[in-house]
Amino acid sequence: MSFSKNGYLDMELLRFTTAGSVDDGKSTLIGRLLYDSKSIFEDQLEAVKRASIQKGNDYINLALLTDGLRSEREQGITIDVAYRYFATPKRKFIIADTPGHVQYTRNMVTGASTANAAIILIDARNGVTEQTHRHSFIASLLQIPHIIVCINKMDLMDYNQEVYESIKKSFTAFSKIIESKDIRFIPISALKGDNVVDKSINMPWYNEGTLMSVLETIPIESDHDFANARFPVQYVIRPLTEAHHDYRGYAGRVAGGVFRKGDDVCILPSGLKSKIESIDLLNDKIEDAFPPMSVSITLKDEIDISRGDMIVKADNMPEISQDIEITICWMNQKPMRIGGKYNLMHTTKEVKCIVKEVLYKINVNTLEQITDDKDVSLNSIAKVKLKTTKPLIFDTYNKNRITGSLILIDEATNETVGVGMIG
Repeated sequence: MSFSKNGYLDMELLRFTTAGSVDDGKSTLIGRLLYDSKSIFEDQLEAVKRASIQKGNDYINLALLTDGLRSEREQGITIDVAYRYFATPKRKFIIADTPGHVQYTRNMVTGASTANAAIILIDARNGVTEQTHRHSFIASLLQIPHIIVCINKMDLMDYNQEVYESIKKSFTAFSKIIESKDIRFIPISALKGDNVVDKSINMPWYNEGTLMSVLETIPIESDHDFANARFPVQYVIRPLTEAHHDYRGYAGRVAGGVFRKGDDVCILPSGLKSKIESIDLLNDKIEDAFPPMSVSITLKDEIDISRGDMIVKADNMPEISQDIEITICWMNQKPMRIGGKYNLMHTTKEVKCIVKEVLYKINVNTLEQITDDKDVSLNSIAKVKLKTTKPLIFDTYNKNRITGSLILIDEATNETVGVGMIG
């Protein structure tokens, strides 16, 4: 939910990612969503028609709407994370279209890290594959709340219900290992449009919602952590104007819980306590703030607070430690170095850290723990121990996706080298 007084901006925003093996039809599916929901411009459609003719297609190749990079069009594959934006009368959407190749695991992690939902495509001809396991595991690892399994290319299987039921049964058995809470299944044909935006006349045996209706109605307000009050301070506002001479506000985005005027709060890492004097949103004073609102909080007492500190409730404290255990996806060509020093970004705080130990790597296809090979290279996922130069204020990732996540940055190149989930 957003808080603008403008009707369009007030609509809820759903972020979702797409994942599937190569040629499972991700780009075609997104193109179909955009096309059938009338979310593309005439000139875009004309360009796609021309490109389709040039490729020798006797139909509008909707995949070309998303395969925007020249190198992607030439290879006929997605190689980078492509973001697309569209809206219906019910919701706004941001789509992250991620590659299917195993060598682009880091791209899927990037696209999925902020998603409310993941669409996992399965080719009806091939059923559940190792790639399906990998994408489902990453979605589970990133705690994406809603999984939508689209069994695609049903037109190539004569819209056979038994094919759909068999794949659904196979995926359900696997899903018990990864512990995803909300999984939905939809039989579709992205190429023909069956059950994408419009209900399919070819599959009368399927009586649940189309993909679009599911995306428009999935309840996402509860996806945020409303139980644990967390407010990482991003910026201290001191206008020093005549009208606001004594104003000292702490600006940031609510990462968890609900903050109300008059609440008793504790400031970390100092441990000093105060009460909330006011909560400001743009030019308005409001009574409470909750995720994902960006607000400014003022306190009754003058306390030395700076960027990277966190405002919490005294009766619900996060963990504070310099020893952190994380699951990391390595995103750089240069392997991780045991004993290597990196910059660590966590919420609004930046510290330095050292890699103390690699406990094990994870085989993302079988979910097995690998203990005899601890070389963490590009696209590896591993369990790692870090030591930070200053204490971090954090929760486990399964408790709060914001305060439980971090990134590692190479000191020399300033490149992001790893994305970590604490716990």
